[in-house]
Amino acid sequence: MQIPVQFKGSNFTLFVIYLNRLEPSILYQAIKKKINQAPSFFKNAPVVINISNVNDNQINWKEIKNVFISTGLRIVGVSGCKNLRLKNMILEGGIAILKEGKESIIKKKIIYKNKSHIINNIIRSGQQIYAKHADLVVTTHVSFGAELIADGNIHIYGNMYGRALAGANGDQERQIFCTNLSAELVSIAGKYWSMDDIPIDFFGKSARIFLKKDILSIQQLN
Repeated sequence: MQIPVQFKGSNFTLFVIYLNRLEPSILYQAIKKKINQAPSFFKNAPVVINISNVNDNQINWKEIKNVFISTGLRIVGVSGCKNLRLKNMILEGGIAILKEGKESIIKKKIIYKNKSHIINNIIRSGQQIYAKHADLVVTTHVSFGAELIADGNIHIYGNMYGRALAGANGDQERQIFCTNLSAELVSIAGKYWSMDDIPIDFFGKSARIFLKKDILSIQQLN
C-alpha cells in the first residue's frame, strides 16, 4: 500500500532580502529597480525577508508585506526577527519564521557592456556575475553557490556546479552551453530546472539548453 505522503529534504534557490530601511515607498522603489534588471527571472520569485538590520519594534508588518506583494515577489519566510509580538503576527499570516544560518553575502558584479564578456577565473561560492545586454563566457569552473546571470547566452567551458540564468531580460532565444553540466539550477527567460529536473542522461556531460515552444529542452554537445 502506498503511503499518503513522503517527507524529503531538498534544495531550492531562494533570495534573502535584507531590509535596511522601513519606509514603504523607499522599499518599493528599491525592489522594483532590482526586479526591472531581470523581470522574467524575478517574476513570482520566492523570497525570505531578513529584518536583523532594522529595529523590529518599529516594523509595521502589514505595510512591509503589502510592499512585497505589490512587487510580485512571494514571501515564504522571515528571518532575523526577535520581537515575540511580531513573530506571532507573521506566523498568524501563514508565513514561516526561519532561524538564521550561515548566510553568505553575494559579491555582485554587474557588467554594463553590449558585447560578450569573458571570465578566466574560477567563480566561487557566493559570487554573482551579471552580464547586462551581453553574452557571458566562463573558461573555467563555476562552484556550488555561485551564480551566472546574462541577458544573452551563457557558455561554461569547465565544471558547472552553480546556477546559470540566461535570457534574464526575457529573451527566449538565448541558450546555455556547458562542457560539464552538474548545475544547481539552469534557467532561460524565467523557465528553470533545478538539479533534480536535469535529465540524468545529460548530467555531468556536455550539453546545450534552450527553449522549444516555451519548454526547456536539452541536447548533447558534439
